[in-house]
Amino acid sequence: MNNNIDWQKEDLKYIWHPCSQMKDYEQLPPIVIEKGEGINLYDINGKCYKDVVSSWWCNLLGHCNPEISASLKKQADKLEHVIFANFSHKGIISLCMRLVKLLPEGLSKFNFSDNGSSAIEMAMKMSFQYFQQTGKSEKKRFMALSDAYHGETIAALSVGACDLYTKIYKPILMDVIRIKAPDCFRCPFGKNRDNCSCECFVYAQKQFEKYGKQTAAILVEPLLQGSAGMKIYPALYLKKLRDICDKYDVHLIADEIATGFYRTGKMFAVNHAEISPDIMCLSKGLTGGYMPMAAVVTTNKIYEAFYDDYSKGKAFMHSHTYSGNPLGASCALAVLDILEKGHIQKHIQDLRPYFNNLIKEKFLNMKNVGEVRSIGLINAIELVKDKKTKEPFSSGLRLGYQIYKKALKKGVLLRPLGDVIYFNPPLIIEKKDMDYVVQVAFECAKEAISEL
Repeated sequence: MNNNIDWQKEDLKYIWHPCSQMKDYEQLPPIVIEKGEGINLYDINGKCYKDVVSSWWCNLLGHCNPEISASLKKQADKLEHVIFANFSHKGIISLCMRLVKLLPEGLSKFNFSDNGSSAIEMAMKMSFQYFQQTGKSEKKRFMALSDAYHGETIAALSVGACDLYTKIYKPILMDVIRIKAPDCFRCPFGKNRDNCSCECFVYAQKQFEKYGKQTAAILVEPLLQGSAGMKIYPALYLKKLRDICDKYDVHLIADEIATGFYRTGKMFAVNHAEISPDIMCLSKGLTGGYMPMAAVVTTNKIYEAFYDDYSKGKAFMHSHTYSGNPLGASCALAVLDILEKGHIQKHIQDLRPYFNNLIKEKFLNMKNVGEVRSIGLINAIELVKDKKTKEPFSSGLRLGYQIYKKALKKGVLLRPLGDVIYFNPPLIIEKKDMDYVVQVAFECAKEAISEL
């Protein structure tokens, strides 16, 4: 390899990075990573960055996890890929056999794709086609919460509601029925998420009363609206949602892409509410962040509406080249091997209060911290202009981005969501790293706010 290559210059010459205004890269060039280990990333100059956002929330068990790496290497010498129509392989079958034991009751039929957005599209098409084939053709619409994020393909954007991603595309998006989401920090009923009765569910009731008969499905991020700023709401809301979906014969689609695999402290976020959705979407942590893979899991009842003679035209004609990829399956099986040992769950249980208390002790007395919220090892700090009124900072100040840049200089990858600093680390993070990243985040937040 030519050691004289200017890798940053060559990157900017060819690459259009995702979710970026490339003009920003004039001041903050791309950081070229050489290797990873645990929660650490190392750039080509040897500088270490603590990855406490799990590289877009997918790195579940640390970079270059030896067990997942070994499984992937072994599989690569046996079978790299095979068409998934009329063909299968032991890895993907084994994965389904093991996952079905961990999933909420009733979820037993798996359809695979290669990313979360595609999984959302599949789930929506599956729900729509189900009703078209079961004599309820009036059910053509979808419901979703305000501030939702479900991906960035057209249908996924349609059910999403974060203007940063959707605003420019609104003229070409689907007409989705929107429900005002729970906002526990700025609750319009003056309640607290720890002791409320989900009075805010009245917004969902009104929309179901008005549109329930024409709705095929509602999509929801269970308990945690990630891209909205790690907004956390009570499990009771999901219970009420399950009940009203049953009443109006509406499918409940649980988007567990970001919340699955112990991110919220339980295997799946819906487990907190002890409910089963009609369709569940999985990705990110499924393979530990190693390989692109997503799964849409549904019930026998939905599956049977597609099962008929070919001439009836009821088949689910949705496919992805990399559906059920053997390499992805090998990584997912290794992830389950690790999780089934139980030490990760104990690690989360032991360190969750330490991490949250550490953050509260450091941040809660800051005059511009509105709230510290947490679930599992996920912690979020919402910065506000006025603590009493909860007035946010002007988005034009880009406060979160200023904190991000400062933290990078100190070797911590934060990437705030607007003005919400958050930690969503690999589940293997240790106390010493918690201490360091929280201190860096605190220092950078204080410094950035003082410069406003």
